[in-house]
Amino acid sequence: MIVYLSEHIHPSAVEKLKSYAKVVDTFEEIEKIDAIILRNIDVTKEMIQKAKKLKVIGKHGVGCNTIDLEAAKENTVKVLNTPTANADSVAEMITGLFIMMSRRVYEANLKSRRGEFESVAPSDFLGTELSGKVLGLIGVGNIGQRVASILRNGFNVEVICYDPFLSQERAEELELKKVETLKELLRNSDLVNISVPLTKDTKNLVSGNVFDYFKPNAILVNAARGGIVNEEDLYHALVNKKLQGAACDAFVEEPPTSENKLLSLENFSATPHIGGNTEEALFRAGMQVVDNVINILEGKPAKGLVIG
Repeated sequence: MIVYLSEHIHPSAVEKLKSYAKVVDTFEEIEKIDAIILRNIDVTKEMIQKAKKLKVIGKHGVGCNTIDLEAAKENTVKVLNTPTANADSVAEMITGLFIMMSRRVYEANLKSRRGEFESVAPSDFLGTELSGKVLGLIGVGNIGQRVASILRNGFNVEVICYDPFLSQERAEELELKKVETLKELLRNSDLVNISVPLTKDTKNLVSGNVFDYFKPNAILVNAARGGIVNEEDLYHALVNKKLQGAACDAFVEEPPTSENKLLSLENFSATPHIGGNTEEALFRAGMQVVDNVINILEGKPAKGLVIG
């Protein structure tokens, strides 16, 4: 068996994969490849059609937006992901970003480095507590559920959600109050978290006049995918104080650089898509994707099938 892998995954997972198959990091002989394991690379229709022996594409992570899923289906290529492997890591980071932005920690750090404070606990530099606030979830998958649990149990927040794919019955099981529109969620949320995949329906989901519905004290966190939040519109919303602050771990152009205007704002935090970048999450995701790719190649049942 020949498996393509060019991106970093946990060394233990690489070792297991190499004990089973020949691992290559180029597509020079794509017609000989039996499986592809990826994190962020594009797997196009043209590539899938050329890979005559391709049986499975394994996504290290959740979002499959860089894979041509229609082409995979048309060519009977299975696609799988690791939907729960990084949920704890991403949810913990989202929680940290809410704390950081609510208490203005990032801004305080910048001002401290520049020597701009003249006293401790300055009266004109107040943050807000998370306790007792309303958390609005845009998307209620594994990560959204984990964020809700952490903030509800740790900070006594009320949780509401907007997810067209979530039934009222399931929302009640999760102890969530479901709202029917994004605007209703934004009107009532102090903390807004985005945990949805990037699709044609979610691209620019938060853009334009949608920002008019945020509370002025709201904090927005997007650790999902770039393009769900329109970055130009977010910049103007933050400048015009339509919301208090925002933090993004995902951007249209990654990693983010100083050319992105958002990075010039002190009420905005940028990170280079590190939500799932922990030792524990990398081990879980790496082992899961390798195990399930091997299972498919051996004709055994596999978990995490997106297209089966």
